[in-house]
Amino acid sequence: QVHLVESGGDLVQPGGSLRLSCVASGNFFSIYDMAWYRQAPEKQRELVATISNGGESNYADSVKGRFTISRDNAKNTVYLQMNSLKPEDTAMFYCNAEIQVQAFTKFDDYWGQGTQVTVSS
Repeated sequence: QVHLVESGGDLVQPGGSLRLSCVASGNFFSIYDMAWYRQAPEKQRELVATISNGGESNYADSVKGRFTISRDNAKNTVYLQMNSLKPEDTAMFYCNAEIQVQAFTKFDDYWGQGTQVTVSS
């Protein structure tokens, strides 16, 4: 069994910062790309940022310059540093990872349960 567990969501004022974490646990061989998605009420889930196992990152235009994705491969953890938060960033944030359970098998998509980020004064 593979599990992704997010943490770090909270209520924060506009202009504030939060750092989200997501840890992958269980029995697996390797992790490829990791990513953060978010879903606001009555909206579709959208990609926020991705990072490869080599550290290459990409961001949605709406968060460029404000959010930073990083990962610690030794800890099987991905982070999302969010600065200059806006009310429109309010959403449930989900961690996603492409994980290879056994060597020489395909990578499968895994998702966490989500962590709530609310930006409000």
